[in-house]
Amino acid sequence: MTTPTDSFSDDEEIIVPVSPHELPLDSPLTPFQLREVQRQDDSQEKFTIVGLGGSAGSVQAFEKFFRRMPADSGMAFVVVMHLVPDQSSSMVQVLQQTTRMPVEEATDGLKVRPNHVYVIPPARDMSILHGTLLLFAPTQPRGRRLPIDFFFQSLAKDARERAVCIICSGLGTDGTTGLKLVMENFGMVMVQAPETAEYDSMPRSAIATEFVDYVLPAEQLPAKLLEYVNKPLMARPRREVAESASKPAHALQKIFILIRAQTGHDFSFYKRNTVFRRIERRMNSHQIKEFTHYVRYLQENPLEVEALFKELLIGVTKFFRDREAFDLLKARLQPILRAKPVDSTVRVWAPGCSTGEEAYSLAMTLLEALDGVDPQRHLKIQIFATDINAGGIDFARLGLYPENIAADVSPARLERFFQKQDGGYQIRKEVRDLVIFALHNLNKDAPFTKLDMVCCRNLLIYLSAELQKNIIPVFHYALNPGGLLFLGPSENLTGFQELFQPLDIKWKISRRTEAPSPLIRLVNFPFSLTRQTASPAHAASTMHVSNPRKDGPFASLVQKVLLRNYTPPAVVINARGEILYVNGRTGRYLEPAPGLGNMNLFEMAREELNYELSALVHKASSTQQDVAADNVKVKTDSGYQLLRITVKYLQELDTLSGLMLVVFEDMPTPRKLRLGKTGTNGELSKDTVVASLEKELQYTKQRLQATIEEMESSVEELKSTNEELQSANEELQSTNEEAMTNKEEMQSLNEELMTLNMQYLSKTEELSLAANDMKNLLDATEIATIFLDNDMIIKRFTPSVGRIIKLLPSDAGRPITHFANNLRQENLAADIQQVLDRLVGFESNIQTTTGEWYAMRILPYRTLDNYISGTVITFTDITDLKRLEEQTQAATRFAESIVETVREPLLILDQNLHILTASRAFAQAFGVEAEAVRNLALTKLNDGAWNQPELRHRLQHLLDNPEAEFGNERLVLALPGRASRVVYLYGRRIMSGGHETGRLLLGVERTEEATE
Repeated sequence: MTTPTDSFSDDEEIIVPVSPHELPLDSPLTPFQLREVQRQDDSQEKFTIVGLGGSAGSVQAFEKFFRRMPADSGMAFVVVMHLVPDQSSSMVQVLQQTTRMPVEEATDGLKVRPNHVYVIPPARDMSILHGTLLLFAPTQPRGRRLPIDFFFQSLAKDARERAVCIICSGLGTDGTTGLKLVMENFGMVMVQAPETAEYDSMPRSAIATEFVDYVLPAEQLPAKLLEYVNKPLMARPRREVAESASKPAHALQKIFILIRAQTGHDFSFYKRNTVFRRIERRMNSHQIKEFTHYVRYLQENPLEVEALFKELLIGVTKFFRDREAFDLLKARLQPILRAKPVDSTVRVWAPGCSTGEEAYSLAMTLLEALDGVDPQRHLKIQIFATDINAGGIDFARLGLYPENIAADVSPARLERFFQKQDGGYQIRKEVRDLVIFALHNLNKDAPFTKLDMVCCRNLLIYLSAELQKNIIPVFHYALNPGGLLFLGPSENLTGFQELFQPLDIKWKISRRTEAPSPLIRLVNFPFSLTRQTASPAHAASTMHVSNPRKDGPFASLVQKVLLRNYTPPAVVINARGEILYVNGRTGRYLEPAPGLGNMNLFEMAREELNYELSALVHKASSTQQDVAADNVKVKTDSGYQLLRITVKYLQELDTLSGLMLVVFEDMPTPRKLRLGKTGTNGELSKDTVVASLEKELQYTKQRLQATIEEMESSVEELKSTNEELQSANEELQSTNEEAMTNKEEMQSLNEELMTLNMQYLSKTEELSLAANDMKNLLDATEIATIFLDNDMIIKRFTPSVGRIIKLLPSDAGRPITHFANNLRQENLAADIQQVLDRLVGFESNIQTTTGEWYAMRILPYRTLDNYISGTVITFTDITDLKRLEEQTQAATRFAESIVETVREPLLILDQNLHILTASRAFAQAFGVEAEAVRNLALTKLNDGAWNQPELRHRLQHLLDNPEAEFGNERLVLALPGRASRVVYLYGRRIMSGGHETGRLLLGVERTEEATE
């Protein structure tokens, strides 16, 4: 994952030391000179490129950012916004007023320069390639365009670790996918603090990915950005080079141990470069320069261990990544589906599923592939999606994805496989039921088996070659014959080509062959976390199966040994004499054996050398020491030649351990011997023949003795092995009996589990139905309801709550205290806590800032077993009731004001004949105070002077008969302290809008002095 370097070396001379941007159009420079100029220009342009993304409300954030950003920072800034497509943009003029850097609107092919600001034009998508901005006509409709994601993804691939993305105020989730790719390529991610953003949807969506380095207000972002760029850990040696004092090996191992102790996962088999770069990012964010200091920081901060763990688990995925690959996969799947038996299950495994996009993509692809298969086959689909990231698994299980997936999923698939919800898309139940998500460590947990396909895309590229050698045979073992293996475009099957047959080389789709899986890879489930090295004997015995290339690493190792020890002709063999490597011209001593091609030293050696070679190789192999023989005679085309044959047992290199190097060295040979004239007339002398026969006999005796000893040893070993096998056979028979018993128990247990599973399915359907009924009930009542747990964490709420507290479906699981509300009630949290403490309900009428009234009730949430598990808050809209009450009170006050101002003495009575209102004229006429007689019974007025049966009868008759009334009713009053008076009264029922009010009007027509 290192940044590609230039193809020229640093010490090459630059022919024309000027920038190509300064060259005239008619420049006489040659193409080579132009390339040199471009190479020099590019070498100087390794500067940071900052992408700023925003939508609604981001202009203010950009202004605050550029006011604090120096004009000579050495960085380039690219601003990507959601602009109105059919109107010209004034962003260039707005931003130019806030910064001294040149601000210009991006044009197609514009080269990005440091200390410049570039603004995306309206109605265009923009990307960057080799530091050049490229503009595209949008292909998505206006509501579904994601220009920020589009640019961030290209920026991540082009600038890699020099990329910085900043997300500011805006609606939606644009930028969320792009920042993941920036993080994956070792760039840096910054987000405006949501509480300071005018619209916080985009910042909150970015923060929810947990891939953000800094969350700060817009005006504080420049300082942190400058600190990051000016103080990177460039002083330390690159992490791709050898270990150094600033990066000791034991420090890295300590980091692995700390992660494993806290999370249970071992990253020691991940690719070192990837691990170093991830650790560098965390160290850079804390401005730590030494590995040993970071180890100490990890020991003291467990939260940093979790953060580093999540950093190492960064998985950038999306729906239908490489759409062409999934289209080809669908075509390859249909023959497999057609060959499946009726009512069988198609089993698929997707290790490293991350947040589930790829697993659901497989489910959708399989469902579409089933459309072309006979529906009478009734095939079932079962997808095992696994990962070691518990957070990713939980997210995948929910199946709720943001609206920006519309850029990757076609409208037809959105309509068929997703359900639109507020703020995103919910995967449909028929797709969700096909996928089983589970925590699983590919490095140490047993694999799934009897699979029709394994989809492991972009996971192996992060693992070391050693771990890949363990995992690829596992995939072969897990697949059914003819099953498919689907890898990422950057992954390969090097070293295991015999296990899989390529079907599509570009998109890495392969079919499992019938070749047996290497036993050494399959006997260690689960895999050990320690390094597995083969013994020398095993290496020697298995070396012949490989076919080392001439220029491969094997050849390089052999050549190093030869150059250090020998230069004459030589061959490298194993214990069986198979030739693995040939150095020099060995035709004088070896020749091809008749028959099928065979590279065996003993069969290719010339007849005179056979005995000597066999003896020397056997002795060197048994003693593991170097042996040699001098004056060995061999017949060549030019006569006889004396040789020195040396067999060197190789021990110094792991790769060559157990092999032998056979060297042929010519020795000085007498002329007579070379010409074969040692005997008379060309015939061998008797002494020579005898010496030769004795030598051959001696060699035969030695080999016979060695063979007898080996046979005796082998017999003893075979006896011991036979006894062990008999013992093992007895144990296996016992184990088989136990297995049969266990099988019966498992069958019984399986039946019980099936029964229990059916009960669970029934309960699940009942719960699903009850949940649907409850949802529809809560939605139908239109009563705003919020369910909280004991820590005031929101569990669920009804849509009507949005009128009071701005909640989104993704806000479930957050404290209610994190949200502002429209209530004129500052102690809502205290009221909730009071209910939790006292377990007594709370009721109150509360007005919102918009003038609406709600009856708020806070009640304890009681489970079926009477356990308090939080609170329930309901808001009932009583705005109309409050308005009616206000109107009634206003009408009453109006009526009372009329009564008080008329000149006639009047009384307003309720249905119990209590005085509600007395006019001012009545109070003056009868010597009472209007306020004092309010709510006084008529029978007690003026010390009982009005307590007369005829009057009570008249008034009661009015109450009982809606149409009754009376007038000119004569009544003699004996007023205390005054002369008796005669009053003439009239009575009426008081109506309001044609409706009864239950009140009476008692008026005095006239008064007279009473006569005796």
